[in-house]
Amino acid sequence: MVNKKILGLIGLSARARKVCFGADSVEIEIKKKKVFLCIVAKDSSDRSKEKFKKICEQYKVPIIIFGEIEELSKTIGKENKAILGIEDIHLSNEIKKISGGEIIG
Repeated sequence: MVNKKILGLIGLSARARKVCFGADSVEIEIKKKKVFLCIVAKDSSDRSKEKFKKICEQYKVPIIIFGEIEELSKTIGKENKAILGIEDIHLSNEIKKISGGEIIG
């Protein structure tokens, strides 16, 4: 239930063109302070998770480990995207609220 709501909000963000995806792109946008929430797929590599935990901590961006690569990718209409950045403050706040205690940083 919670998953569907979060995926719906991610899909909404994608349609509003308020999502960046892929490690390099998300990292650049975080450094430009355009990302309000970073989402990393549960099945992405430990290296990726650690890297983004550090980056998000440094730039004070909340990060959640959520979903599988396949479902996140499908939600934004792409393939093989393990890392997403939400660039809309209201949508990111809503996702944070729904995800509850899974937020790191």
